[in-house]
Amino acid sequence: MPLLQFDLTCEASADEKDAFAATVTNLYTDVMETTAGHVAVAIRERADADLHLGRAESGPLLLLDADVRAGRPVEQRREFALAVMDAASDRWGIPEPNMKVVFTQHDGPEMMGYNRVGDEWNGEEK
Repeated sequence: MPLLQFDLTCEASADEKDAFAATVTNLYTDVMETTAGHVAVAIRERADADLHLGRAESGPLLLLDADVRAGRPVEQRREFALAVMDAASDRWGIPEPNMKVVFTQHDGPEMMGYNRVGDEWNGEEK
């Protein structure tokens, strides 16, 4: 039951946001080996002064705060992070130094929908 929260400093139309959310959801399900029904994506546009990244070069910024269920190895999370950053760079021209992904891992039961409480990761969700 991940919550993937993107903050970016470039303009994105509703269609671009919808397409990016679909891309991110597909990447998450493929790389993280799960289903799409519980993936939540938030995309927020910010003013340039709202986001700062010390190593950034000229151009837009993108930050991803990925709240995910604990249990997947770092290599799997890294693969997802790189895939998302590549997708954002392709879509909005965001330079590589201007992107950052932070994972916060939660025990399964800490992630809830209205009629669902998450369970622990067992690596056999598909």
